Amino acid sequence: MTTQIIPGFCRCCPAACSILATVENGKAIKVTGDPDSPMFKGYTCAKGRALPEMHNDENRLLHCLKNDGNGNFVPIASQTAVAEIAAKLQDIIDRHGPRAVASYWGTGSVSCATGIYMLGAWSQAIKSPMVFTASAIDKPGANIALALHGNWVAGAQSFESSDTWIIVGANPIISRTSSVPSNNPGQEIKNALKRGMQLTVIDPRRTETAKRAQLHLQARAGEDPTLLAGILHILIEEDLCDAAFIRENVQGFDTLKDALASFTPDYVAARCGIAKKDLLKAARTFGNGKRGMVVCATGPSFSTHSNLTFYLALSINTLCGRWARAGDVATYPNALLPAYTPKAQPYAPYSAFGEVALRVNGLRQNASGMPTAALADEILLEGEGQVKALLCVGGNPLQAWPDQARTLAAMKKLDLLVAFDYQMSETARYADYIIAPPLSLEYPGTTQFIESIKYIGVSRGFEGAWAQYSPAAVAPPEGADVMDEREFFFRLAQEMGLQLEWTNFFGAGPHLEAPLEKLPLDMTSLPSTDDLLEIQCRNARIPLAEVKAHPHGLLRSDDVPRVQPRDADCDAFLQLADPLMMAELQQVLNEEHRRSQSNEKFPFTLLCRRDNNFMNSFGQRHRSLSRGRNFNPLGVNSADMEKLGVRDGGMVTVCSRHGEIRAIAEADDSLPPGTVSLSHGFGNAENDGDPREVGSPVTRLIGLDEYDPISGIPRMSALPVAIAAAGT
Repeated sequence: MTTQIIPGFCRCCPAACSILATVENGKAIKVTGDPDSPMFKGYTCAKGRALPEMHNDENRLLHCLKNDGNGNFVPIASQTAVAEIAAKLQDIIDRHGPRAVASYWGTGSVSCATGIYMLGAWSQAIKSPMVFTASAIDKPGANIALALHGNWVAGAQSFESSDTWIIVGANPIISRTSSVPSNNPGQEIKNALKRGMQLTVIDPRRTETAKRAQLHLQARAGEDPTLLAGILHILIEEDLCDAAFIRENVQGFDTLKDALASFTPDYVAARCGIAKKDLLKAARTFGNGKRGMVVCATGPSFSTHSNLTFYLALSINTLCGRWARAGDVATYPNALLPAYTPKAQPYAPYSAFGEVALRVNGLRQNASGMPTAALADEILLEGEGQVKALLCVGGNPLQAWPDQARTLAAMKKLDLLVAFDYQMSETARYADYIIAPPLSLEYPGTTQFIESIKYIGVSRGFEGAWAQYSPAAVAPPEGADVMDEREFFFRLAQEMGLQLEWTNFFGAGPHLEAPLEKLPLDMTSLPSTDDLLEIQCRNARIPLAEVKAHPHGLLRSDDVPRVQPRDADCDAFLQLADPLMMAELQQVLNEEHRRSQSNEKFPFTLLCRRDNNFMNSFGQRHRSLSRGRNFNPLGVNSADMEKLGVRDGGMVTVCSRHGEIRAIAEADDSLPPGTVSLSHGFGNAENDGDPREVGSPVTRLIGLDEYDPISGIPRMSALPVAIAAAGT
C-alpha cells in the first residue's frame, strides 16, 4: 500500500482553507485541516473534510451524458459531446445571432477558476454579452454601491487592527466567506473580542455570530436601510464624524444630512423594533472607536433596497474615516495579483450601468454584471434577442434563481441546455448534455481567484499577503471520461474555428489596480491547467514559482506595502449623496410601514439562510454532511409553533403571494415570534415528493414582480408568508 499526504487547499467555497489530503493507492481517503498552514493553522470545515466522499461517491457522474429526447440520458464520449454542442451552437448563432447564446456560472466555479476565464474568452470570441453569474443574485449591491459611492484606493481597515466592527446580515461563523477573515472566523472573532473589539451584529435572527457580539440589534427583517440611516443620523447629530477626513475626501455631506433628518432615534427604533438605547449605543460605540468597518453581506442583499443598504454602510465608514490611512500596512497587499501602490485617496464614483440592455423590465448590464434574475424571462420572451442556448457552469439555476416555476419553464424552452455537473442535479435533469468534470483534488489550482474577490465589496479576500498553490492530489477514477471547463471551452473554440484571447477578469467595474491585458492563446494545442495558471499569475507580486516552493502556503509578513499619502494632484471624492440613492432613501421613508406580524393574509416573515454543512445546493447528497437528514427544516419560534398547533418535526404548508411549499417545522428560538427561516438549495423542481426526503424549495416562494431597478434582484428574503399545519 502506498500512502501519501498531499497539502493543498479546499475549493468548496471562497474560504479556500488549507488542507491535507491522505491518498492511498491513488485514492483520496481522508482530508483534514493543515496544521502547518501559516494562515489557517489546521482549520477547515465539514465540507472540506467531505471531499473524499464527494470524489468517491458511487453516484458521481464519470462520463458525459446526452439526453435522448425522452428524458433518458445515455453516455457520450466527451469529444463527441463537444463536437455536437459546437454544431448546435453554431446553428443557433447563424440563425439568431450570438446574443441567443448565454452562459451562467455559479459558486461551484470556485473549484475551477481557469474554467471561468476560458468561458469568458469563449463568450467574447462569439461576441455574446450574455454572461450571467451568481454575484447578481447574491450581493449585487456590493459593486453597485461602490460604483455610486466611490472606492478607496488603499482599501478597508483590517479586522485585526480594528477596535469596532459592525456586521449587517452576515453570519461568518457559518458562511465563512464575508465580513470577517475566512481563516477560522469563529476564532478570529474570539481573538478580536479578547483584545477589546466592540462587535455589533445587525440581524433579525440570533445567529451563531450574533451570540458572540457585545450588542445584537435584532431588527425587523428588511429594515436594514432604516437602521443604518438611523446610525448615520446619530453620528452626524452627535458630531461623531471625522471632520478632517470629510473635508479632504468627501462630497455630499450636507445633502445626506438633510435627507437623514427624519430618521431620528425614536422613529428608527420604533420602526425597526429595537430599543432606542441599543441604537444609540451602536452608533456611539462605532463613532467613538478609532478603527473598524461596517460590512454587509447576503442577508440585506436578499431584502429590498439592497443597493441602498450597502451604500449607507459605505457612507458610515466614510463619515468616520474608516479607510486605510497613510502609513498603515495595506490590508489587501496582493500576492498572486499584480503589485500596486496603495494610496490614502478616493477612487472616484463611476457609472453603475453598462452598455448592454436587456429586453425585460428596463434592465441593463450594471456594476454587478448582467441581471441574472431576468435571464429566465430573456429565455421565455419570444422575439429578436431571445436566448436559445444556455451553458451552465458550477451552478444550479433550478435551486438558485428566483421564481422556480418560471425558471423551470425557461429550462424546458431552451433549444440547448448544457450543464456541467458531477451529479444529477435538479438543473442537470433538464439538460440536453451533461458534461462530467473532474473534481478539485484531481487538478491544480491557486488562490489567485479567491484573492481577487477583494474587488467585490470592501471586506472580502485574504487579509495579508497570502497565497497557495494546490497540486492535483489524485487522478480521476480509472475509466472515467471527464472534461473540465478549461478544456471544454478550448475544444469548443477549436471546433467553431475561434481564436481565444485570455484575460484575467477580476471583477466588475474599472477599479482594478492593473489594466486588463488580452493574451492570444495558441489554438493548435490545448493548454494544461498549469499552463493557464502560469499565464494567470504572470504579473503576480509574488512569483508563482515562489508560492509553489511553499506547499503549505506562503504568508509574506515582510515586504508588505504600506499605504502612501494622497497624491498632491488627486481631485477625486467619495460621494455621500448620489441622486439615485437619495431618492431611494426618500422612498424608504415614504413607504407605508406594514409590519408582517399585523398582515392578516401573510402574518409571518420568512428569512432565507445558509446551513453550516452545505454551500448553496452542494453537499445535501453526501451523508457525512447531511447526517442522514435530507431536508431543510423550517425554523419557527416555539411560541408560534404552539399557536399554530404544530409539533416539533411536524409538517406545515408555507404560502407566499407567488407559491406554496410543504416543510418540516423545527423549534428555533433564535428567531423572534413572527419570523421563520429556511435554508436554500433544497427541493425538487417539478415533483414535490416528501419534504423529509427532498427538502423544501424556498425559490418557489419568490416572485419577480418586486425587483431592484438596477440589479434586477427581487425580494429573496424577508418574504411575507402564511403557515399552517399540514397532514403528515
